[in-house]
This record gives sequence, C-alpha cells and structure tokens, in this order.
Amino acid sequence: MVAVVQTPVPSMRAMRPEDIPAVFAIEQRAYLFPWTVGIFRDCLQAGHPSWVMLENNAIIGYGVISVGAGEAHVLNVCVAPEHQGRGLGRRMLRRLVDLARWHRCQRMFLEVRVSNLAAQHLYDSEGFNEIGRRPNYYPDRKGREDALVMARELICDDV
Repeated sequence: MVAVVQTPVPSMRAMRPEDIPAVFAIEQRAYLFPWTVGIFRDCLQAGHPSWVMLENNAIIGYGVISVGAGEAHVLNVCVAPEHQGRGLGRRMLRRLVDLARWHRCQRMFLEVRVSNLAAQHLYDSEGFNEIGRRPNYYPDRKGREDALVMARELICDDV
C-alpha cells in the first residue's frame, strides 16, 4: 500500500494589520520591485478589500482590490514563490472576483506586465480580455515595461 500525503486546502480570510509583515516578506521574495509596507497599510486604511491565503496557519498568498463607481480594480495578487504552480493564484483571483460581485461591481480591471505570460494566461482563462496598453507602466531592470490592461464584465456572469 502506498501512503498518499495530501496538502491541506488553504483557507482565506480578510487581511489584518498584523498580517502586513508576513505579506511584505512574500512581496519581497516574489517581485523585483515590491510594494512597500506603507502601501499595504494604506490599502487597509482605505478599506480596499484585502485577503490572505493561509496554509498551516502561515500566510502563503494575498490579494487586494479597490472598488468604486460600479468597478473593481485588481491591485495585487501574489502567491509565495515556493507555493506557486498549485492553482492558488487562480483561487485568490476567484475570491477577488467574488468580492467585486459582493460590492455590486459591473466590471473588473487589472494591469499585467507584458512579460508575465503565465499571469496573462491565468487572467485570459478566467474571462479577462485585453483592452489596452499602458506604456512604461512598471519599473524594470532595463528601465520601464509596458502593462497590458485587461477587463472582465461581471454583470453578464449572473445571467
């Protein structure tokens, strides 16, 4: 008989101020140009829906959106590098879409680096479509990098 080790299904909950050090540590490992602690703090203070993903009581990912005027904007979605490739980014994105619906948003927007093909594939597979481009949007080792602007209609999802 072969023993099968199952990884626990991560849980999610709203981000709290005391989560910021763990979230920031992941941010630093995942990105060359990470958000600052102050940006995370400001997002929580502004009331932006912000969630963390936990496994064995440790934060392994997070997501932040802004909502207003019937629209949501994905500000950040991240899974710790050592936990990537397990579909956790998709789970977090779906949670953010659910939060946008709860806030009665009609559409959701995001930006993604033109070089981040894995994220583009994820967003495309979750119903986001490219609607534009922001030149020189992201800092890059060589200067600046363009962002693709993607959007998803949410009102049609309920029909």
